[in-house]
Amino acid sequence: MKSKKQPRLIMWVLAIALGGVASGYVSDALSDNPEGLQPVTRASQAAASGTRVAQLFGDRLSTTPTPKPAQQAIEDLKRNPPIDVVKLGDPLPRNLFVELSKLVNPAVVSISTSQAQRQLSRRSGPRDPMREFFEDFWGLPPGGGGDGFGGGRPAMALGTGFLVRADGLIVTNNHVIENADVIKVSLDPNSKEEFEAKVVGKDARTDIALLKIESKKPLPVAALGSSAGVQVGEWVAAFGNPYGHAHTMTKGIVSAIGREITELNRFPFIQTDASINPGNSGGPLVNTRGEVIGVNTAIDARAQGIGFAIPIDNVKTIVAQLEKDGRVRRGFIGVGISPLAPEVARQLGLGNDDGAIVNQVQKGSPAAKAGLEIYDIIVEFGGKKVRTPGDLQNAVGDTPIGGKTKVKVIRFQNDRKKVERTFDIAVTENPDERAAAERQPKKFFGQKAPFGIGFKASDMSAQLRRDLGLANAPDAPVITEVERGTVAAQVGLQVGDVILDVNRAPVRRAADVVKNLRQGTNILRVARGNMVAVIAIETSR
Repeated sequence: MKSKKQPRLIMWVLAIALGGVASGYVSDALSDNPEGLQPVTRASQAAASGTRVAQLFGDRLSTTPTPKPAQQAIEDLKRNPPIDVVKLGDPLPRNLFVELSKLVNPAVVSISTSQAQRQLSRRSGPRDPMREFFEDFWGLPPGGGGDGFGGGRPAMALGTGFLVRADGLIVTNNHVIENADVIKVSLDPNSKEEFEAKVVGKDARTDIALLKIESKKPLPVAALGSSAGVQVGEWVAAFGNPYGHAHTMTKGIVSAIGREITELNRFPFIQTDASINPGNSGGPLVNTRGEVIGVNTAIDARAQGIGFAIPIDNVKTIVAQLEKDGRVRRGFIGVGISPLAPEVARQLGLGNDDGAIVNQVQKGSPAAKAGLEIYDIIVEFGGKKVRTPGDLQNAVGDTPIGGKTKVKVIRFQNDRKKVERTFDIAVTENPDERAAAERQPKKFFGQKAPFGIGFKASDMSAQLRRDLGLANAPDAPVITEVERGTVAAQVGLQVGDVILDVNRAPVRRAADVVKNLRQGTNILRVARGNMVAVIAIETSR
């Protein structure tokens, strides 16, 4: 009995392989079921459906053909396989992602940051009951932030990074560490050991930051690949610290490349459906060879499975600049630009609205020296076509500083005659950015608070009033230095804060502050502008 059924089963499987509808789906247009697609599991149902198709569409379609004999179907499949497996490359080993985890995870680090909460002190006058509720319950205004003092716990954040050099050099996202007072790095989720990281450099426009930790032994590093040859559809894995779950690995594919979101990043993203969640930022996106091809950066919160990574080739160029200068030095030519509106293009007789129109030329700038004028339409810079102002900004910013670059413009003369001109322009660094980077914070003398609290205080003076903008401040000691990562920084004390009393004792001089501080809990009343706060500082005993 068993031997009689076997040929029928083989024939059934082969009919499926040959693309028949012996076991498939028909849409609700051809079905009485209003729920949608219907599984068809019997040959008679398939034939009936095929007949119905023929009735609906006439002779253009026919009913399901009778399945071939088993042996003939096997021979036909051998001659014309439905998929050429040779073109698919080597099959993935079953333990591929297991081995990727072993290879990459040791170089992945968890990053935790803390930032002093900023909050307004309570003032006299009418109060907002809802605001008061948030201050009482959370210790800060709704939404956080403000210009006042720290209170309660410092704001905490989590992120990811990966080691790129055995001496402790780490790549992460700028938004992971931006404005952090303390940056801690953990290498092993099973260990309580943490390293305090120093910021080597950071750049908000590309969202890349470079950190450094000190270790007594060489550390494992991630291999950097290339993003130039990344293709849609290839397997990738994302590593990170999502929601504090350290050393988490997810897999997916590259779902798009060259995804431009200029609001988020200077560089076009690699898009992936590998799960990326808060805390994954700064982690590596790796290919099946275990090479980093991107830095996980953002997700589209409106969707599922749409994450973005910065291509590693772009990251490499930024990392080199950050390690050298601590920042990215971007090119500058000194022009203001606007989009070329379609109406303006039509009025000028231009065939399209490609280009950036110059609306301002700064005096003494590289553009002025080269001969650019207001109303020039820049259409090419350094050999790159300029279709929008953003194209020009990127081209100028990416140009090495110091050399000369050709810029092509369309200029309309007084007789409205259109001419094309090409200029050699020397690209320099933006003088304002250079001045800001070179500006060093002014150092003030002060007496150091005991017990490692982390601030210095000085007697109020006319010079300090001028330097710190304290013209109307009380005649009391003023904070002149706050050490990063200390208790004073964590509770939100800042240079320029005026100390009114310590542990309920009024203070007139810096020596009084030092004398009245003690181990354990200290209460300080501090003024900042027209605000006053009472702050608790806990020292180690």
